[in-house]
Amino acid sequence: MTPSHESLQLWPAAVSATATETDLLILAFTVLTLLLTVPVFVAITYFAVRYREGSEANRQPSGIRSNLIEISWMLIPFLLTLIFFVWGAKLFIQSKNAPPDAMVVEAVGRQWMWKFQHPTGQSEINNLHLPIGQPIRLHIISQDVIHALYLPAVRMQVAALPDRYTDLWFKADKIGTYHLYCSEYCGTDHSVMGGEVTFMNPGDYQDWLTHAGAQQGKVAAGRALYEAYGCAGCHEPGSAVKAPSLAGLYGSQVKLADGRTVTADEGWLRDKILNPNGDRLAEGYKQVMPSFAGRIPADELGTLIDFLKSYSSPAAGKAADATPAGATR
Repeated sequence: MTPSHESLQLWPAAVSATATETDLLILAFTVLTLLLTVPVFVAITYFAVRYREGSEANRQPSGIRSNLIEISWMLIPFLLTLIFFVWGAKLFIQSKNAPPDAMVVEAVGRQWMWKFQHPTGQSEINNLHLPIGQPIRLHIISQDVIHALYLPAVRMQVAALPDRYTDLWFKADKIGTYHLYCSEYCGTDHSVMGGEVTFMNPGDYQDWLTHAGAQQGKVAAGRALYEAYGCAGCHEPGSAVKAPSLAGLYGSQVKLADGRTVTADEGWLRDKILNPNGDRLAEGYKQVMPSFAGRIPADELGTLIDFLKSYSSPAAGKAADATPAGATR
């Protein structure tokens, strides 16, 4: 970690006018709070020392009373804080009213991943590429529990709710790659439910849609699904669960517990993921993998299988050791 690392910065980068104004609002309100509270605590400390027990002091009431002073120290702070209420309300109203020309990106939260779909059909998992200078409206929903999409670079977050759409819009004005998070505790792997948002020049964004965007829907997105659905937690080397490695599985010969030998083709992988029980148990393993039928959408199942088909064995000659997808999960 270098001194310039984001985690060591006092303030995250601001990439939109709204983010800059939000920072200014927070800073100004902090200064006002200090101006109103520090003199009070200084006075309390002074009087506690000056009139402490045993000290020589005249403790008789002075008889001086000013209604103007009492009204002032209530009314002036109230009016000053009211300014910040109006300022914050303006920013809130603006954040709920996207411009009519905003580009709509669909966002789906699910334990424990984010899926984004661009207007032209390209999809991303846990990563989001967007153009600068263009209003962006994220149309968000959850497929299971309550999540919250948080984009520190634009100073915005919004809840992702089951069976209900929410919206978040912004317009970035700086290129770069920044973090995105789930800021609502949503289960065991909440801490890893995040990714990156990359803001690009409009021309670079169109080029990404044409080239990298299409590829993202294949192997890269499949790897993200492999991790999001918990497959990596059982099937990667070093896992506490003694599940077989899936590297090099596609196309290999798999010996089953009932003595048969099958080829791990695309159809077999699909059936194994959706219904791992029954006659698909690999020889030498116990069946503890849950069924994903009804849990994984058809398009994501295809993307996951595309990844498994390209998931090469780490060393030659080890394909024979690879056994069914999730035989012991």
